[in-house]
Amino acid sequence: MADTEQVRGVLRKLMHPEIKSSLVDLGMIQSADLQDEEVTVTLALPFKEVPIRDQLVGSVRGELQRAYPGRKAVVKLVEMSQQERAAFMAASEGGPRPAQSGNRIDRVLAVLSGKGGVGKSSVAALLAVALRRRGWTVGVLDADITGPSIPKMFGLRQLPPPEPEGMLPAVTGGGIKVMSINLLLQDEQQAVIWRGPLISGAIKQFWGEVLWGRLDYLVVDLPPGTSDASLTVMQSIPLSGVVLVSSPQDLAGMVVAKAARMARQMRAPMLGLIENMSYLRCPRCNERIEVFGASHAAAEARQLGVALLGQLPLDPELARHCDSGQVEAYPAELFQEIADTIEAGVPAMRSRPTP
Repeated sequence: MADTEQVRGVLRKLMHPEIKSSLVDLGMIQSADLQDEEVTVTLALPFKEVPIRDQLVGSVRGELQRAYPGRKAVVKLVEMSQQERAAFMAASEGGPRPAQSGNRIDRVLAVLSGKGGVGKSSVAALLAVALRRRGWTVGVLDADITGPSIPKMFGLRQLPPPEPEGMLPAVTGGGIKVMSINLLLQDEQQAVIWRGPLISGAIKQFWGEVLWGRLDYLVVDLPPGTSDASLTVMQSIPLSGVVLVSSPQDLAGMVVAKAARMARQMRAPMLGLIENMSYLRCPRCNERIEVFGASHAAAEARQLGVALLGQLPLDPELARHCDSGQVEAYPAELFQEIADTIEAGVPAMRSRPTP
């Protein structure tokens, strides 16, 4: 540790050629080792193949040779983890915003599906409700900017008046904090016709300019697919884990595999797969009816290399609760076991980088 701090002091004035910030402040100098004949530095890159990789390596090696003449300068390269990359992105944009500096968010869970129509948002809402019932402080960030549905499920219409430090989230009857683009619109049916940069900017605002306060869990409802919105979340928000949502159809399984591959490429930690709408219970005989065909959940989870967190039924009662804004009143006994597994798989450390 002493070697690392000494070398960081030497390299502190070394600036990133594009961002114009110190490599040390950007978290790129991970470790160092000083020996009699050699000085070794581990340089962390946000992605393996950044265009200026050789330039960065050359500048670090040159600075080491000037500071430690006579010693061989060795620069080892590693790729940042998803959380390290999120901290790097925040630092490259000027550090935490005023609202963010007052937030304390311990764990961030992203709910992701490959395609729409598999009940991803209802799973995100049920996860938030289940965690809240266990006594945790919980928030939901609706990152599905063009198709937001979280406010309607919780019966929310608008945000509280903003504070000087930033926006306040809406709060449900059960105490869950919610931020969604629909809470900023005069008409909840108004279309949000935005291109990628505007969508990405809104998500960053919801993360950095909302007064979330102290949260044990923040659940992020991602849009389906692998578009700009999902990429922005995985680049800008330090995730504690990703929950994949699919349904029994082969098409849904094929597309969720794309989403899983994206999450892995971004080095986001994968918590497991939930198969939604797996079956229907006959209200008369309680027979299990596989409406969308036989389940492939176990095989799909094995193929993706993740845990199968559980299978949820197609329940008209859940649809009624969501449509009436009463998702918090839905019993969701089946989801409690899934929430227990997710909670056990999430690290206890704070996911948000320290300002």
